[in-house]
Amino acid sequence: MSGVAVPVAVPHPRPAALRWLRRYGLAALGGAIILAWVLAAALAPWILSYGPNTVDVANRLKPPSAMHWLGTDALGRDVLARVVYGARISLAVGMAVVLVGGLFGTLLGAVAAYARGWAEEALMRVTDLVFCFPPIILAMAIAAALGIGTVNTVIAMLVVWWPKFARLARSLVLTQRSLEYVEAAQSVGFGPAHILVRQIIPNAVGPLIVLVTLDLGQAILVFAGLSFLGLGVVPPTAEWGAMVAEGRELVQQWWVATFPGLAILSVVMGFNFVGDGIRDWLDPHARTR
Repeated sequence: MSGVAVPVAVPHPRPAALRWLRRYGLAALGGAIILAWVLAAALAPWILSYGPNTVDVANRLKPPSAMHWLGTDALGRDVLARVVYGARISLAVGMAVVLVGGLFGTLLGAVAAYARGWAEEALMRVTDLVFCFPPIILAMAIAAALGIGTVNTVIAMLVVWWPKFARLARSLVLTQRSLEYVEAAQSVGFGPAHILVRQIIPNAVGPLIVLVTLDLGQAILVFAGLSFLGLGVVPPTAEWGAMVAEGRELVQQWWVATFPGLAILSVVMGFNFVGDGIRDWLDPHARTR
């Protein structure tokens, strides 16, 4: 009947929000965890009442209290202060290793795939040679040979970190270089370096970004493991792995090793959540589900 308004069904925004939360909720949680650690590490001198190396033997091995929220260690140092300051080293080392190793490995694998021939064979055989050794064992051997210290540990980790990026970049570039846009660029007159850097790598960067994000947590975990074994930071530097090692025999004083261990757990989980979220976001099939 004319003149009668027909109600139109308006989609409720809540289902879309629930879908987003179900798909990216963990990624948002991971990002919040990482952001919280970055802010705490950056603002540590202004938000903490104690320094990381302030010794107070009279208050050694005190349990968590209003004065020391996470307790004190065997030298009376505030565990909260050492955990927060330890985030500075752990986050910086993880980012340095992954970014430098990822950049070097990506360029090496991309050049190998695009050059082909003897260059590809030589570069990938070097990559396979590094892969022959378990990464943590090889890093331990190199760190032990170079000596204790943060810089030496970073160098040892870089030696074993780049091959995974080289292999992934090689496979991605091999896929991209057979596509039509590469032939079009060659026909226009662009050189190999321009095509590789300006066109192929940007189109293949998605999986590399996911690997970088997931590897950040892994790098922090490996650095903590090396420090736990005495091959990382030089005492009394506050670092999570070294703190766990200091408290491994203090069974009654559980807080000395527990809280730095939880810090490692939270950061690794945070980066894993973010990496999974980025992977889903870059996957067009996942976005349509």
